[in-house]
Amino acid sequence: MTFPSKLTDDELRKKLTPEQYAVVRERATEPAFSGEYLDNQKNGMYRCVACGIPLFSSDTKYESHSGWPSFWKSVDDSTITLVPDDSQGLHRIEAVCSSCGAHLGHVFEDGPQPTGQRYCINSLALDFEADRTKKSEIQP
Repeated sequence: MTFPSKLTDDELRKKLTPEQYAVVRERATEPAFSGEYLDNQKNGMYRCVACGIPLFSSDTKYESHSGWPSFWKSVDDSTITLVPDDSQGLHRIEAVCSSCGAHLGHVFEDGPQPTGQRYCINSLALDFEADRTKKSEIQP
């Protein structure tokens, strides 16, 4: 699979923390209930930590009680590539950034309507950009 903005290992190591690198390049999973964005309630956009493209809006984030940030829809179907993942003796669907190939997490069919999907995403794979147009989030 080829990605338009595939960053080299050296570029990613310079840009990311070792923990972020392990998630996005080595397909690691951060420990449950440890992620920076698990309880984030601010309005804004979640972007790929590696390349910066928008992936999820806070409008589709919900509490799944799974231990990772969960979303019922991506910003656009073209921003995330779904890949079969049969590792660890399980059949799952891996979610990767369509722009750079970064591992984000997995998608499950137990989410809320209207999609029924749960994008279970590692906080370490995301950057959050707060929506500064909302008065409640503007800092004095």
